[in-house]
Amino acid sequence: MAEPGPLPPRRLPAAFNSGWIYRDRVRTADLVAAAGDVPLLVSAFYAARYRHSDQAVWRERLAAGEIRRNGQQLRADAALAAGEALAWHRPPWQEAAVPVSWSVVFDDGDLHVIDKPSGLPVLPAGGWLEHTALRLLERRHADDPAGIPRPVHRLGRFTSGLLVCARRPATRAWLSARLRESTAAEPEAGSGEAQGCRKLYRALVVPGMLPLAPEEAISIQVPIGRRPHPQLGQIWCAADGSDPGDRSARSTLTLLERGASADLVQVAIASGRPHQIRIHCAAVGAPLLGDPLYGPGGLARSAALPGDGGYRLQAWRLELEPPDGGRLQLEVPEVLAL
Repeated sequence: MAEPGPLPPRRLPAAFNSGWIYRDRVRTADLVAAAGDVPLLVSAFYAARYRHSDQAVWRERLAAGEIRRNGQQLRADAALAAGEALAWHRPPWQEAAVPVSWSVVFDDGDLHVIDKPSGLPVLPAGGWLEHTALRLLERRHADDPAGIPRPVHRLGRFTSGLLVCARRPATRAWLSARLRESTAAEPEAGSGEAQGCRKLYRALVVPGMLPLAPEEAISIQVPIGRRPHPQLGQIWCAADGSDPGDRSARSTLTLLERGASADLVQVAIASGRPHQIRIHCAAVGAPLLGDPLYGPGGLARSAALPGDGGYRLQAWRLELEPPDGGRLQLEVPEVLAL
């Protein structure tokens, strides 16, 4: 395997990308959701699908020629039919500066694990396209004869720590199966293990809220589901299991150390739900210190978004059973501490 290239600069400055095309198809359910016999307009479709902009903004984008229907550019609102293909050609936008310096924790020529810095998105989504770990890995390893390591899973933008990547598609598929919850073989409640995989995180939480002594643990089994949110339409948060879309979730939280300004906890997750650690810590009354979104109880605040930072959460340890036997144990070089 060729030696990896030099580390990228510590920060990638704010810069414009080349834009993106968002592709959608009109479903019968979209038409049914329209009120009464009123036809579903293009602007109404997009306002319902992408809640960050209202119909007036989507009409402006139509007038600017950014939207195509079945390959034809539209300049004004129009009624839609089921099965029609829509494409929004989003113009280039500026992506914020991000930290891009990391250390390689493990590399055997296929499996590649890095210590992702807080503030760096993993995959393109929302406002991020080029300033992501995936794009940086593609550029850094473009001439690597072993291939490009690509992320197997996501970490939140402001979650630091172990990001597992792999070069071979078969390895990525195997790792993905190990890292997500198995519905066929449920792990033992509170074990934090699923098919030979154990994921441990550390976080700083609001101090004095946990009824635990150091080294004591509690099992958290609060379901996680989508609930209304004024900016996004729906958002993942703590749920009561009453909605068919609510998902079971299990975490084990251990209090490691108490401090005057924060408590240090370890969290083992036995399921991989969106924002699970942030939600579960908040659900038991100890939100992550500085988390602008999830407050006590695990519900989402209306003024914040999932990508907002301010908290300290670290994926610090991973234990994995490779297909050829043995057990791989990885830790970040610098463990989060008080």
